[in-house]
Amino acid sequence: MRGEDVDLKGQRIMHRRYQHSSIPTEIMRSVVGISEAGSITKAAKLLGLSQPAISSQIKRIEHAVGGSIFQKSANGSSTTELGKLVLIQARKILEANDQLLLLRGASPEDQTIRLGLANFYSQRAMEGMSKAAMSNVCIYSDNSAEIAKSMLDGYIDVGVFLCISDMPGDTAIDIVAQRDDELTWVRSRDFTLSPGAPIPLLTWPGQIVHNVMIQALERKGMIYRIAFSSPDYHARIEAAKAGIGLTLLPTALIPASLLAANEYYLPKLAIPKLVLCAREGIRKKHSILIEELHVKFFGI
Repeated sequence: MRGEDVDLKGQRIMHRRYQHSSIPTEIMRSVVGISEAGSITKAAKLLGLSQPAISSQIKRIEHAVGGSIFQKSANGSSTTELGKLVLIQARKILEANDQLLLLRGASPEDQTIRLGLANFYSQRAMEGMSKAAMSNVCIYSDNSAEIAKSMLDGYIDVGVFLCISDMPGDTAIDIVAQRDDELTWVRSRDFTLSPGAPIPLLTWPGQIVHNVMIQALERKGMIYRIAFSSPDYHARIEAAKAGIGLTLLPTALIPASLLAANEYYLPKLAIPKLVLCAREGIRKKHSILIEELHVKFFGI
């Protein structure tokens, strides 16, 4: 019993410590609500709270950050300079909170379909999709390896991503379609490489294209260096445009601002598969979405 008393005491101390240092997400929503609505009164109506309740929340966060975050204006309420910083962080906190909630498994009452798109294909996937197909869809975009892992872990219902080998067997996942999707070395128009110099790569470890790139170079015994490293696909494209180095893109998705690098010294690449997968029971329930993705990426 003595040990339990110590544990309970420790838990109470820890609770009090974090109670004073943590700001509830409800307060974050009030901050964002006031900023978007333009006044405490309008925000109260949108959030279903009383005006005194929101005012109390704002006083609490102002005490926590050490200053006023809203000031009265001719149109209602506007953020102070401190308030602008608080608003940025509040949105980040709410986004992280909402993303965590999306990690729950699907329930019979949950009609939202979780669509995972590899970064390469996210823009193309969303272009021209019908409202019926995108109804109640939550889109998660990341590199192919993460989309595949999330698919296997049950956090994604439908996925479009690259796979260098066959998907691990899982009776709960239906491979709707797959095809070879050739990758190509790409560079800027003015990129040059000095003879004997290591090949500068624009990449991010752990991604499918990174593995394909490194394996091809090492298979040929070529020297390389990481010139730019970022998980952001668009950042790597910008680095390529700036002539910092070489990267890989699906051949069909090379932008006009970049060129296919056909230099003799670049090794041939393994050809991954583009796959469209759906969890068991999803294919019939969300047939419109899957059919449109099928047509968009597989032409059937």
